[in-house]
Amino acid sequence: MKNIYKNITSLLLTSLLLFTSCETSLDINKDPDLLSPDQLPMSAELPAAETGIAAAKGSYLAITGGFWSQFWTQSAVANQYKYIDDYTLNSTSQINNPGYWSAIYDALTDVRNVKANALAEQNWNYYLIATALDVYASQTLVDMYGSVPYSEANDPAILNPKFDDPESIYDQMVIDLKDALNKNFAESPVENAPGNSDFIFGGDMNKWKQFANTLLLKVYLRQSNVRPAVAQQGITTLINSGVSFLDSDAAITQFKDEDSRSNPLYESDRRQLNVGTNLRASETLGGFLTNNSDPRAAKYYNGTTYQLQGDYDNGSANASVVILSATDPVYFISLAESKFLQAEASVRYMGGTNAKSLYEAGVSAAFDRWGLDGSTFVSGVYAYPNGSSEQNIEAIITQKWIDAFPANGYESFIEHNRTGYPKESMVAQDDLAYIKGQFAYSVEGKTNGAFPKRLEYPQNEMQRNSNAPSSIVDILVPVWYDVN
Repeated sequence: MKNIYKNITSLLLTSLLLFTSCETSLDINKDPDLLSPDQLPMSAELPAAETGIAAAKGSYLAITGGFWSQFWTQSAVANQYKYIDDYTLNSTSQINNPGYWSAIYDALTDVRNVKANALAEQNWNYYLIATALDVYASQTLVDMYGSVPYSEANDPAILNPKFDDPESIYDQMVIDLKDALNKNFAESPVENAPGNSDFIFGGDMNKWKQFANTLLLKVYLRQSNVRPAVAQQGITTLINSGVSFLDSDAAITQFKDEDSRSNPLYESDRRQLNVGTNLRASETLGGFLTNNSDPRAAKYYNGTTYQLQGDYDNGSANASVVILSATDPVYFISLAESKFLQAEASVRYMGGTNAKSLYEAGVSAAFDRWGLDGSTFVSGVYAYPNGSSEQNIEAIITQKWIDAFPANGYESFIEHNRTGYPKESMVAQDDLAYIKGQFAYSVEGKTNGAFPKRLEYPQNEMQRNSNAPSSIVDILVPVWYDVN
């Protein structure tokens, strides 16, 4: 597989040239590569930070997440992703080694430099943005691997950063978000405001505050099983404080249908591989949508012929293909996800207040994203259950799973491991007793019926960092938040 992260950097460079020419005082006679980190204009480095995260998550992690959330399965007439579909992805697999690990830490180098420069200048606008991006990127690292370099990461003076335990990283993320949110933004330099150098919100700081609050809610919720008291205290305090959460998508939308400037999932799976049929519609999600007459099926797949998950040796060559577009946005947090996070928090910790309306707003937003009307589904097949809290949570997480298509499957994979939803099938998908939408063990799975729980640490990190684990942490070992 070509290194999509390196290809996507041409998008970053184009963006940097555009914005540094019109919005910063960067001397074009000076090579930016020769500038020390504290000399780099924040307005020039922020686009690299944002698109770097989008490239890492939107390519490597999106492909793996889509398989493990059973949005798609490996084509029967190709073999590009067999090792993901049959759960043999390991510490040496290219998508993970160096792949996502290297790409996300590269992006964090830019993020943390922006944060350091913003702190030095007391530019609290850039400081909040960089802090939120740091937490957003770091949380996924922790949730996919467990202990990772955090406190000593991205420091050129430290060649062997220590691996911090997940609980301490989560605690620090909460501290950092609160610190950034509590700064006096009125004192931030007006002459160095984010503006269009911010690809996500165009420098709208009210949106960034909402994003940070929503991210804080997400950080607390992820601990609902493993640290329930921490989650409850944090969430009740946050909601009772009256803060506002995201009321729009947090996304990068500026992609072009051009080489190395397109959506990273499209770029990596379609343009760079020059193959348009690798990803085939999985019976798991496809069958669920069709069974519920959900019109999103036609937005996700080019037909209704679904392949059993992992059946790449015997599947049909005519199985429907996953639809991807070069101009698809990369969603950091969608409006629907924001509503679903709030709904789950309400069910778990706020007595269900407004949970139904939040859930319905989430479902409606998930349909709106595709230009569809979800009103009949909100009152029909996807109606909020008039049942137990656990039934309510299952409905919320199920709809969150559907909304994660195509590129945020890593999130629904994590949420499946945290909550147990969608449920795992006790029978194969070709069994008449199979329930549409339940996760099915890969037909060609190589792990004796066990589903993957994490990514293994990359081999190159284990070899180069003396503080890395001395032995492989198997793909089947649950990550810290997973107590199912």
